[in-house]
Amino acid sequence: MLSIFCWGGPAPIAFRELRINDQIRIPHVRLFDDTTQEAFGIVPVERARELAVERELDLVEVAPQAQPPVCRLMDYGRFKFEALKREKDSRREHNVIRLKEMKLRPKISEHDFQTKYGYVRHFLAEGDKVKLTIMFRGREMVHQEYGRRLLDRMAAELKDVAIIERNPLVEGRNMIMILSPLARKQSRGAHHAEGDQPAAVAAVARAGERPSRSTAPSAASAAGDSRPTRSTSDAEDQDA
Repeated sequence: MLSIFCWGGPAPIAFRELRINDQIRIPHVRLFDDTTQEAFGIVPVERARELAVERELDLVEVAPQAQPPVCRLMDYGRFKFEALKREKDSRREHNVIRLKEMKLRPKISEHDFQTKYGYVRHFLAEGDKVKLTIMFRGREMVHQEYGRRLLDRMAAELKDVAIIERNPLVEGRNMIMILSPLARKQSRGAHHAEGDQPAAVAAVARAGERPSRSTAPSAASAAGDSRPTRSTSDAEDQDA
């Protein structure tokens, strides 16, 4: 089963509203037209408002501290929309730290282990942290060493793309370990440029390969080790 947590989610974007049209009450302004790149020089504010009405634009005060203040003729609604969009795009990849969880059972089959290994490797390559959770049921708590072996094996096979941020620790009936990626998370645009889409995970799994974007082949790959994998839903909880 896969879960996603977000730490430090982006705060609401604060857009600095500008004075427009009748809100501008100084006698003279230095006026520019953003649509035609035309400079009018210093004009009375009444004339500036008339030009805005004639051109079906807004009179926007962009530099109130200047002498006289600088105003521009523009579509203020569009300007505000584009400014918010740029700010949102720039913050999307920087303010959110995603922690994805992959759950395993101590008696998981080799086939299921390889499938989940592929997903964990892909998440780490994407720059996300991964929380590995071994779920014990009933008398399985007596043999916690099986869960520890699974976590140690996962960490060993992922050592080329991840480090252990939190060593295995038992919490209730679960044993938990957190892995952090070695590589810095790339921008969304870079992912798209490489054609690395979430749907590619299933395609790679069907091809019998691990969904990794790392350019350095693992020791197992160098030895010609082909691991069986299959495509599953991220939310599927596979029990051995």
